[in-house]
Amino acid sequence: MASTQETEMIREPAEEIQPIEDEVILRAEQIVKVYPGTTALNGVDFDVYRGKVNVLVGENGAGKSTLMKILAGVEQPTSGHIYLHGKEIFNRSIVEAGENGIGIISQEMMIFPNLSVTENLFIGREKKNGIVVSAKEQREETVRILNRMEQKINPDQLVGELRVGQQQIIEIARAISEKKQILIMDEPTSALSNQEVRVLFKLIRDLLAGGVTIIYISHKLEELMQIGDYVTVLRDGNKVACAKIKDIDLPWIIRCMIGDSMKDQITFAPREIGEELMRVEDMTLPRVGGGFAVDHVSFTVHKGEILGLYGLVGAGRTELFECLCGYAEDAIGDIYIRGKKIKDKRIDDRIRDGIILVPEDRQAEGLIPTMSVAGNIVLSSLKNYLKGFYLSSALEKQAVEEKIKEINIKVADPDELVTSLSGGNQQKVVVSRALLTHPTILLLDEPTRGIDVGAKAEIFQIVNDLAAQGYGIIFVSTELKEVITVSDRILVMSKGKITGDFMKENATEEALVTASAIGHRLEGGQYA
Repeated sequence: MASTQETEMIREPAEEIQPIEDEVILRAEQIVKVYPGTTALNGVDFDVYRGKVNVLVGENGAGKSTLMKILAGVEQPTSGHIYLHGKEIFNRSIVEAGENGIGIISQEMMIFPNLSVTENLFIGREKKNGIVVSAKEQREETVRILNRMEQKINPDQLVGELRVGQQQIIEIARAISEKKQILIMDEPTSALSNQEVRVLFKLIRDLLAGGVTIIYISHKLEELMQIGDYVTVLRDGNKVACAKIKDIDLPWIIRCMIGDSMKDQITFAPREIGEELMRVEDMTLPRVGGGFAVDHVSFTVHKGEILGLYGLVGAGRTELFECLCGYAEDAIGDIYIRGKKIKDKRIDDRIRDGIILVPEDRQAEGLIPTMSVAGNIVLSSLKNYLKGFYLSSALEKQAVEEKIKEINIKVADPDELVTSLSGGNQQKVVVSRALLTHPTILLLDEPTRGIDVGAKAEIFQIVNDLAAQGYGIIFVSTELKEVITVSDRILVMSKGKITGDFMKENATEEALVTASAIGHRLEGGQYA
C-alpha cells in the first residue's frame, strides 16, 4: 500500500496516480461516441499496459461496454483515434480487430445454442484438411481446452442445453483458443461459480505469463482488486481516474464511480410481516438421467416478507423458480396462493395467479431484442391498457414513463431498441415489466447480475418498497452479503434440497456457507 501522504493524494478522484512506467500497448485517444439523444463517450482517453490486467470500472451507462465494443471493432467511434504499438488502427469490424490481435468476451454471450460445444469454439475458423473440416481434430482440441479449464463438459453437447454458467465457460474458452495478444473480458464471471472463477483467474495468470494483455470489466469490485494491475474509472461517459491497483482501495474506486451521487449504505425501515401468501408443498423436479433437480421442497412466503434463496451453483435454486413460475412441465408438487391451490401449470396462468419471474439470463429469457424499451416494459401487462377491443397508447405511454422514472432507467427515448441500453439498464427494464403485472409473489433470479453498486441499491430499495406494500418477494443471489442484507429470512439449498432456514438475526455467513456445502463434502475436507 502507499504511504499515508500518497494515500491522501490518490483519494482525490480527479487525480491520476503518477508515475506509470509500464509500456502502453494500446491507446485510445479522445474517443467520442454519440447515439441519437445520448453521448455515451465524451472524449475518453484509455491506456492499456502490456502484459497486465487493465481494469475498467464505472456505473451502468458509464460507457465501459461501448468503449470495449469500439476497441473490438463491434462499433465505430463518432470521433477519436486508436493506436496499437504506436501505429493508428481502424478496427472497422470485429474481423479487422481480430486481425490486429484484439479479441473480446462480450457481456452478452455470443453463442450459437443449436451448435455443439466444439462447433461453437471453431465457428468461422474451422480446422481443415484441404477443403474438408477435420471434426476429429477440432473435437480433440476442444477436449484439451476444456480440460485446461477443469470443465467436464461434453464437447458434442448442444450449447443451448448447458446452464448459463457453462455457456459462459464456452464463451471464455473460445476467446482463449483464438490466441489474441489483447483479450477484452466484459463481465466474464457474471454467471460463474466460485470454483469456475478460481479456474479463470489461474488461466488469466497463465495468459499474462504467455505475453497476453487483458482488459477486464466487472462490477464485482473485490474481484477486480484481486486480479487487476491497473484501474481506469469512467463516469457518465468521461474518464475520471486511473491508478495502479496496489496504490488504492475499494472506497476510492466507489467514490470515483459514483461521485456526488454516491448511495448511502442500504438500510430498510421496519416492515410488518403478515399472513401467508404462498405455500409450496413437496415440490419435486426429476432430473434427466436420474435423481432430482428439486428434491421434495416445502416452504412458505408471507405478506411483506423478502425471502432469500442461497446455495452453490447447481444447488437447484433456478430449477425451483422454474417449477414455481410454470417453466418446468415435469414438476410435481402443490402451490397455494392465499390459501387457494393453483391447478394450471402454464406460465401465463401463473402470472395471472400472481407469480412472475425475473429470469437470470435477461438476453435469452428476459428481453425481446428487436423491440423498444417501451415495448419490453409493457409486454406482460398489455391487458391493463385495453379500452374496449383496442390498446390505449396513452395508457401504455403513461405506464412506461412512470416505470422509467421510478426505476431510474437511463434512456433518451423509450422508443429506442432495448439493446441500445447498458446491461444494467436492460435488467431494470426486465424488472419493470414484472412489476407492471402487479404480482403477489415476485421471483428474482440473480437480479443484480451485471449491475453496479448504485443500481443494486436502487433495485433493492424498490424490492423493499414492494414488500412494505404487502407483496411477497423471493430472490436468488450468489452474493452472500446481499442475501443477508436484504432478506428477512433465508432458505439455503444444496443438491436440490432445503438444507437451512434462517431468520435474519441468525443468518451468519459461516452458517449459510456451511448449510450450502451439505452433500458437497469430499475426502480431505474439500468441496465439490
